[in-house]
Amino acid sequence: MNEPTIRQIRYFIAVANMGQISRAAMELNVSQSAVTTAVKQLEEIVGAPLLTRHAGGVALTYEGNIFLDHARRVMASVDEAIRSPRRLRDNVKGTLRLAMIYTVAGYFLPPYIERFSRAFPSVELQLTEAPRPAIEDGLVSGTFDLAVMLTSNIIDQEGLAYETLLQSRRRLWLSSQHPLLEQPAISLSDVAKLQYIMLTVDEASNTAQRYWNQKSYRPKTIFRTSSVEAVRSMVANDMGVTILSDMVYRPWSLDGRRVEVRALVDRIPSMDVGLAWAANVEQNAAVRAFREFMHIGEATEIADVQRPLY
Repeated sequence: MNEPTIRQIRYFIAVANMGQISRAAMELNVSQSAVTTAVKQLEEIVGAPLLTRHAGGVALTYEGNIFLDHARRVMASVDEAIRSPRRLRDNVKGTLRLAMIYTVAGYFLPPYIERFSRAFPSVELQLTEAPRPAIEDGLVSGTFDLAVMLTSNIIDQEGLAYETLLQSRRRLWLSSQHPLLEQPAISLSDVAKLQYIMLTVDEASNTAQRYWNQKSYRPKTIFRTSSVEAVRSMVANDMGVTILSDMVYRPWSLDGRRVEVRALVDRIPSMDVGLAWAANVEQNAAVRAFREFMHIGEATEIADVQRPLY
């Protein structure tokens, strides 16, 4: 059996990220035919269709979702294998007090923590989940060395320094039978006519209000919850729609119902995830190693700026 190439896997990930072959080709700086051919060859090797087409571009099949997860891990491992020999990892020791918000802890960070612990076994990780205000206070007071949080929500712009790793686009979530799926373009004015499920965790509702406040209309919020899974299940069961980031998107609810996603024509800010630390504070070797490590995946997982598991 033929084995997939790194190029085929990279092209496939780009298509999954962009949701369109044309946009993936532009991102990769190659022709559309090259991307199409690579994906077709990959499907022949896998023995199953990985993509389906719809009016707005392409979506992953069930098999495509499974393959995407493995593909990202493969590319992250390849990139790490290339860079690992450059680091004197055995010399990095100490304690890293790492804080994180709820969303990051549940939907972004665990794979990186696992790989970092393997790469730097002499670094002791002390992990804490906390809301943004507590993290900002902890960084400034010295309780935490570093945090992974929503850099787009940081309030203390003077006391903290930060760098963004991931910009996850926000899109409309709706049930698989929703009539809006037939529309070629969807706007916030269309969404405002529908029942809306509002996520509140990690200041999600505050962020939503920023772009809704630029309009003359508001969402018809029927339910507010701090649970992403509650939002997913309610949307999947056609109780309402929501707008959330691709980082927390999964195509299936816990009861096995499908959730679809569509881009909006309005400009919706991305959800920016990154590292934050106290400004003007010297960082130890463990902190510097973690910051460097988190940039390893920029060409693969972290550069999956959308992380859309269609």
